[in-house]
Amino acid sequence: MLAANTSKSQAVVVADYLKILAELLKFRLSFLVAFSSAFGYLLAMQGPVQWGQIIMLSLGGFLVSGAATTINQVLERDYDRLMKRTMNRPIPTGRVSIQEALMIAAVAGGIGLVLLTLYTNVLTTALSALSLLLYSFVYTPMKRVGPIAVLIGAFPGALPPLLGWTAATGAISTEALILFGIQFVWQFPHFWAIAWVADEDYKRAGFKLLPQGGQKDLRTAIQIMSYTLFLLPLGLLPTKLGITGINSALVATICGVLFLFQTFTLMKDCSQKSALRLMFGSFIYLPVVQIAYLLDKV
Repeated sequence: MLAANTSKSQAVVVADYLKILAELLKFRLSFLVAFSSAFGYLLAMQGPVQWGQIIMLSLGGFLVSGAATTINQVLERDYDRLMKRTMNRPIPTGRVSIQEALMIAAVAGGIGLVLLTLYTNVLTTALSALSLLLYSFVYTPMKRVGPIAVLIGAFPGALPPLLGWTAATGAISTEALILFGIQFVWQFPHFWAIAWVADEDYKRAGFKLLPQGGQKDLRTAIQIMSYTLFLLPLGLLPTKLGITGINSALVATICGVLFLFQTFTLMKDCSQKSALRLMFGSFIYLPVVQIAYLLDKV
């Protein structure tokens, strides 16, 4: 009986620790980073896919992203305590110490960069390290300065497909920059929709991410719409450059128009409900379009 209870308690401890890891590494966000990296790799790769390389690229990207989000939570621990959406994170609740979190970030980041060095190339590793530094030490503190943080954060956020391309080819090409550009522009309506929905929480922490003076009004909605509109021509460029076929261009256009219509609704009523729909729309747009590009690769 004692052995059974001990085994059960150990299982609970392991489960709790894994939950803490998932929260610190932001599993879903880091998984999307890994997915976008794999997307860029598969789109660039000519000939047989090197599955060992793509697995290590994805794992390395996941770990580097997780290291960045962990450092972010260490730096924002005092602000996380003020917001409802973040007050239950591991550091504010004391489930993990700052020292333990930094150790997790160091191990994850170190292993991730080593994997990228061993299985990809120096360019991909260097860009990944740059992404880690920009997200952790530039974007994070700039969130309390002003909306320029969104511009800064869009750079590391748009790097994953470019990293995948450089992992496959060893170079930054026009095609790689197009993939970067699509994900870069997408992040503005994505981030601003989140900032609109979480505005009250963000204000408690002093985060200033919304444009136009931080107002949830028509001017902000128009700015969100303008970036979403720009996704329409951008989404056609992979077809124009001969990376993908016409079918993916059609999918990108349909998704872009639907995404744009959501911004029109936000412009009409400037409501929390419309911003929430736009936020979920942004979550759907990017992976659907990227999968369409992959399936329609020339």
